[in-house]
Amino acid sequence: MEGGINCEDTNPTGARVGSYKRKKNGYDHLGSSPRSGAEENEDESERRRQPGVKRACNECRQQKLRCDVVQDPFSHCSRCYRLKLECKIESNFKRVGKRSKHAEMEREIEQLRQSLAEAQAQGFVLKDDEKTLSPAINSAYRKTRMLGIDESVSLSILKNNDSYHGPRTRHKIENLNLSEEMTNRLFNEFWCCYHPFLPFLSPSQAPDYYYQQHPLLFWAIIAVSARFFNDDSGLLTSLSGPLTRLLWTTVGEVPNNLYFVKALCLLCTWPLPTSTTSTDPTHILCGVMMKTATGIGLHRPNHAQDFSRVSVDLNKEQLHERLTTWAVCNIVAQHCGTGYGQPASTLYDWILAAGPTECVPPLSLDPELEAHLQIEHFCDKISKEIYPNASDSRGVAGDELRAMLTRVYRREYDDLRASVMSRNGLSQLINLHFTAAGLHLCLSAFFNFSIIKGYIDDLMGLWNACTSFLDQVFKLQLPSSKDRNQSTLRYSTNYLLQMIVSACFTLLRLLNSGFARRIDFKYGSSMFHCAIQAIRSISVLDNDLPCRLAELMMQMWDRAQTEQRTSTQNLMSSDLEEVGSALENSLKLKVRCRMSMSVVYDSIWKWREEFQAQGRSSSEACKKMVNSNFNSESSATLTSVRHATQTNNVRTIPNCHPTQPQILAVANTEISSQNLSDNYGFVGGLSNPGNIYQPETSYEPFDALNWMLDGLMDSPYPNYLAISGLEGGI
Repeated sequence: MEGGINCEDTNPTGARVGSYKRKKNGYDHLGSSPRSGAEENEDESERRRQPGVKRACNECRQQKLRCDVVQDPFSHCSRCYRLKLECKIESNFKRVGKRSKHAEMEREIEQLRQSLAEAQAQGFVLKDDEKTLSPAINSAYRKTRMLGIDESVSLSILKNNDSYHGPRTRHKIENLNLSEEMTNRLFNEFWCCYHPFLPFLSPSQAPDYYYQQHPLLFWAIIAVSARFFNDDSGLLTSLSGPLTRLLWTTVGEVPNNLYFVKALCLLCTWPLPTSTTSTDPTHILCGVMMKTATGIGLHRPNHAQDFSRVSVDLNKEQLHERLTTWAVCNIVAQHCGTGYGQPASTLYDWILAAGPTECVPPLSLDPELEAHLQIEHFCDKISKEIYPNASDSRGVAGDELRAMLTRVYRREYDDLRASVMSRNGLSQLINLHFTAAGLHLCLSAFFNFSIIKGYIDDLMGLWNACTSFLDQVFKLQLPSSKDRNQSTLRYSTNYLLQMIVSACFTLLRLLNSGFARRIDFKYGSSMFHCAIQAIRSISVLDNDLPCRLAELMMQMWDRAQTEQRTSTQNLMSSDLEEVGSALENSLKLKVRCRMSMSVVYDSIWKWREEFQAQGRSSSEACKKMVNSNFNSESSATLTSVRHATQTNNVRTIPNCHPTQPQILAVANTEISSQNLSDNYGFVGGLSNPGNIYQPETSYEPFDALNWMLDGLMDSPYPNYLAISGLEGGI
């Protein structure tokens, strides 16, 4: 008995915590017999042996493993030394069950993820070495835990394993999948073609970086890049639905994320294509963008803590990012206000109002953005000073005040342009936006009356501003250095498209009024047709809004030429008072609440009024002719009857419009569609076989977001241009 005990004492590696207990329990079966001297000696030897009992370290006890730790003198066990664990012995140590430990770890991970999400919402960006574990690593961790591998070291091994590489990324939105290769090509398209128009994102970052910032930002970049993406022409159509649902789902969640604001900047600059403005949410999204930006404190970049529930400590890069994003928000908001003829929801505070020399990094903007912001700030002053009037029900300023302010801002415009363009390193786009601002200013001439002093001078200034702007636009039609077969113009923003449309309608008004004899009509006509080509080149899809507007303006141009010739001959034989009155009537606006865009809405309103009246009478004549032809011809000659109906239909239109002789001449000479395509740059003809039997339709009233093109395809005018199959580009 004693020999066995002494042998155990001399073997430190074989000692176990439970060995003494088992021996002690072995004597318990002897009962409560009188204690002998031998038993007392045994108890004494046990008391002497107890302090020398071998104990395993905490790590080995947790795993129920054999431990070779030496207590006196203390020496680490071989397992802790090999795994670089803390080897220690604590008398109060208790093993922790795996289930409770895993549950605690999961709760801690969830708390960390919530804290990380709140930090990212305030603008913090994780470094590469600080990123959370990828799903692949989390999956690997769960797998190793199920296999029973030591969970205390498996996580650290995976985190420190620099050689680990996850699978190739594939991004998915609903049923649309994008490979890594396709994603990279789309991002390259964005950086080369679209980024120069609004340079506020970083081309040095990978696509996954933007996806981690916010999925909506990633898919917004993809949608912009897909507008003219040759490798997959149907990508934009496939993406429009899923992206729209993702957008409004995100808006419904009340986002407070910096990168959500960036996504809206892109979607308001290059909106998804639509055929009518009543379904265009750009103006609404612009308001959401600005309210979200102010909600997270972008307008006070130095005081982001005042708009956050967690502690915010921004470094220089993050501060500059927030300032740049806020500047871009104001640029985009001003574009939406000017382009849609609505009050802009801009906020030019002290940060943006300060000049480039008054700010120091990181509160200084990129020179390109700084110049662009100054231009839009000038446009904002025009919109708020020249056009509105709080005392007028339509919000239109008085004639004399508007004329005086126009002259004041012309001088300010010249000074600002000279100052900005004297800087080095600015692109051609800055000059283009300057001419757009000049057009925005001079379009106020349509609000004046002939009795106002300088009325003709204001119209001449509008003519010069319009042609100067279009000259800059046509420079973008030259092939870019990246691709000789493509021009930069097709990648233009929605704002530039809207300004081109307003320039076209301006030329349409000036060239078909009494003012045409004061300007070069041939040069203006050439500019008008080139502008139509420019609009069609920006068209993304068949029958989208740019395509429909281009064909509409061509139709209005053709029907106005005969009227212009007749009215010009009458004016030549009239006195000056009659000339001034006729000139004022031809340029007078009924729609005067849309600021500089009033000429666009007014022109389309007049078109719908005129062609609605013509459509009703011509529709009745068309129905009678169709019935007569079907009664007199057999079904075998139905094709020839339809052709004759088309030709006769043009000739039987009631001559209620002064330009009908020109249309009759076109019908009599049977000009082919190809000739029209050569002359005007579109593929369709003057008549649409599919629209001959269209029923008469009613027109909805003009609302705040309607370009009056809603229901255009259902126009009662039987000879409406066939645009359903037109090509979007040139």
